[in-house]
Amino acid sequence: MKILITGGAGFIGSTLARALAATEIARNAQDAEFKISRILLADRVQPQAPDDPRVETAVGDVGDPAFIQALVTPDTRLVFHLAGVVSGAAEADFALGMHANLDGTRHMLEACRALPEPVRLVFASSIAVYGRPLPDIIDDDTPMRPTLSYGVQKLVCEILLGEYTRRNFVDARALRLSGVVVRPPAPNGALSGFNSDLIREPIEGRDYTCPVGPEATIWMQTVGRCVKNLIHAAHLPSTFLGDRRALLLPAVAASIGEIVDAIRHIVSEEAAARVRYQRNDELQEQFGAWPRRIAAARATRLGFEADAGLGEIIRSFIKKS
Repeated sequence: MKILITGGAGFIGSTLARALAATEIARNAQDAEFKISRILLADRVQPQAPDDPRVETAVGDVGDPAFIQALVTPDTRLVFHLAGVVSGAAEADFALGMHANLDGTRHMLEACRALPEPVRLVFASSIAVYGRPLPDIIDDDTPMRPTLSYGVQKLVCEILLGEYTRRNFVDARALRLSGVVVRPPAPNGALSGFNSDLIREPIEGRDYTCPVGPEATIWMQTVGRCVKNLIHAAHLPSTFLGDRRALLLPAVAASIGEIVDAIRHIVSEEAAARVRYQRNDELQEQFGAWPRRIAAARATRLGFEADAGLGEIIRSFIKKS
């Protein structure tokens, strides 16, 4: 039986593919175990497949319904839908964001609906659904008022996932991901990309000018923790989620200044001194004003976890470098 990963060439998707290639068993929408016989990675560019005979790749546009229909075959039991256009790109090109984020998800849901029985679908949503201004604490009942097209598109997708689940077309669950670090230096259109640059650049010996001030606060998780949470979501029984299919996940909340201090403590004073500041007020208001308190009680109760802290995040990057 097959697992499908869209966005399989991306930072998260490729890490997820390697993790799944190291296992044999997954769970389907009926909460029954199945043996993984195929893992299909799909993206608009060629994914780098793990060295596993079960792994296949496909290149195409998720906004093309014919491409999606070709991916979702009757042997599909589990889908990780990660593909999409991120914040900056979706804001710069409204049509592209709608095509990749909203239409791509709708085509995926329709392809799954056409199967003889429901599949389990794990969707990468985003904390961008909350918008601004933000309250002093975000919890499971915080209203969602997105102020970026990306956040609007993710929120609409969450609503569709809930409806398709209610109708028993799929068994969907959406995870509201915070910033996933430390991404490679290649640009991906994310306006929040500074959260990775801030760690990667000074540690690797390069000067870095941060576009938000030291008082700005962000939410982060390592890619390893993100992948563990995605896989955990795929194993959760449907009854545990009920009719609320979107989850706010726990994350590490820290100020930019605290991150620089952690680099100073863990790496060196020299590395920390490479960071300068040139504040962009619009960027800080949209991406650097997250509250210090994250009350993800529901996700925590269901077994989702955050990284232990800034030390774990920075040491994880150093270990992989």
